[in-house]
Amino acid sequence: MRRYWNFIQSRIRYENRIVKLREDTYHFLPNNIIQDFTVFEFADWVNIIPVTPSGEIVMIRQYRVGVRRETFEIPGGLISDDDRDPAEAAVREMIEETGYSSGEVIRIGTVEPNPAIQNNRCYTYLARNAVPASAQKLDPTEAIKVELVEKSKVYGMISRGLITHGLVIAAFAHLLIHEGCTG
Repeated sequence: MRRYWNFIQSRIRYENRIVKLREDTYHFLPNNIIQDFTVFEFADWVNIIPVTPSGEIVMIRQYRVGVRRETFEIPGGLISDDDRDPAEAAVREMIEETGYSSGEVIRIGTVEPNPAIQNNRCYTYLARNAVPASAQKLDPTEAIKVELVEKSKVYGMISRGLITHGLVIAAFAHLLIHEGCTG
């Protein structure tokens, strides 16, 4: 399929600390069409599912400006230039947002949030035996409430629309696959 797409040029139309808006021009050979396509360039992201020794999931509630309401999520965020790898970013986000820490962190999946218009990936990690280790270390514009949720209730919360963040739902799909529930 790639042979049908002839890249012509790329231009940055907007840029801030979170996103670059790129416009790419391609020649689609089968129909002889030259067209511009919008691409949002984001840094890669991480999500982490902290599970306590008793099997509860450490979740967070926070206000999200995109949807103008509070959402129920797992810790996560952008991979910074200071992070050596996605695992380090995931652990950092877990500690910053929840105060929980774990010595057992494994990657359980990766998704491309929207490859039609975005260039980034989101890496998902599982943190086993997560325990409170410090106070939260929130960014100046973060207000996050930590809640422990029984693992058995998470999938029902997703099906009832209480958890709606697409990348969080993808993380729990990766957890199901990791645990061998592939149906």
